[in-house]
Amino acid sequence: MAYIDRAISEVLAQRASASKCLLLTGSRQVGKSTLLKHIFPEYNRVSFDDRMTRLQAKEEPKLFFLNNPRPLFIDEVQKENSILEDVKMLVDESDERGQFIFSGSQRLELMKGISESLAGRISVMELSGLSLREIHEVGFNKHFVPTEEYLSERETELKAYDNIWDLIHKGSYPELYDVERDWQDFYASYVDTYIERDINELIMADSITFLKFLTAVAARTGEILNYANIAGDVGVSEPTVKTWISILERTGIIFLLQPYSASALSRAIKAPRVYFKDTGLACYLTRWLTAEALKNSAVAGNMFETYVVSEILKSYSNEGLDYRFSVFYYRGRDKSHAGDNEIDMIIEENGVLYPIEIKMTGNPKAEMGGTNVVLDKIPDKKRGMGVILCLTDKKTYLRENLLALPICYL
Repeated sequence: MAYIDRAISEVLAQRASASKCLLLTGSRQVGKSTLLKHIFPEYNRVSFDDRMTRLQAKEEPKLFFLNNPRPLFIDEVQKENSILEDVKMLVDESDERGQFIFSGSQRLELMKGISESLAGRISVMELSGLSLREIHEVGFNKHFVPTEEYLSERETELKAYDNIWDLIHKGSYPELYDVERDWQDFYASYVDTYIERDINELIMADSITFLKFLTAVAARTGEILNYANIAGDVGVSEPTVKTWISILERTGIIFLLQPYSASALSRAIKAPRVYFKDTGLACYLTRWLTAEALKNSAVAGNMFETYVVSEILKSYSNEGLDYRFSVFYYRGRDKSHAGDNEIDMIIEENGVLYPIEIKMTGNPKAEMGGTNVVLDKIPDKKRGMGVILCLTDKKTYLRENLLALPICYL
């Protein structure tokens, strides 16, 4: 297997050298173990996928650390995160950096253990699937924000993404780009492994019902989350759907884009939007078996939006940044506009709000950014450059403060 260079590598190495501990989270099969083994070959390695290793770590932690001396990489640490208390005592005895590296696929469960045991002693980063930049070997590694500085720097390393629908359909898991692996076989195996290893102990239901739920959520990617609607389709209670949505978020399958909250937007919808982090998995679950069928389907717009949102999130996490407090969406009924108004994404940075529209069109129009003016009502914030990310072939100003951008600028 050939190693695929990951954009996060340099930041990851810097964080490890500056922190006593490092945690790399991310969903199953995004390449966490491969990446960490490649960057830190000198570390001893153990995996908590192994039951005997977990048992020793739980019942005889002193013996576990004698058998596995530092520097130590512990894979799938969420399966026995009681070890974090013992790790805390060990790292407090020394000022040495990079003593432990952890990886795991259950972000929020891990965060709970870390907040109780390793607060102030650990750096947390997230690895996603392959980004467009990584697939096309683009070295630029700054998060997407439509400032003049970003755009001018990005233009020094632009590459055309001609096969975008093939990539949307294929998904972003590294194995699909590393070996000749059958698409349906990979995702069938992925779903089986995910249900068996990651969530089997977390759900009180049979795997068929949970798979039905997973498919129902995939069919709604890019939409406002409606728990009651999903519960009706799957045949489970609304509280169960809320619990299961939390599990999908915790294990890195979905991202919930929160609405932008400001008192000036009192008529805004308060529910989040749900996005699958990998469009290939969403396509498999909803049975879009070819890129051509997907491109011409009724869900093409939602899948395109899902893909672009995922790429923006990757641009943050690959730079070592937490995107959760920087990206939002808006949908509401503003008195100055007829009907519902919507902004697909709002990026907030340094007190400036950048409205982003995501459109599956090669012919963007200025009216697509018509809702952007609602952001002018928000006190103490400025409205920055508006952007329509779309399938146009060149950067085009539609207004002084509205720009149509090809997705190669991501």
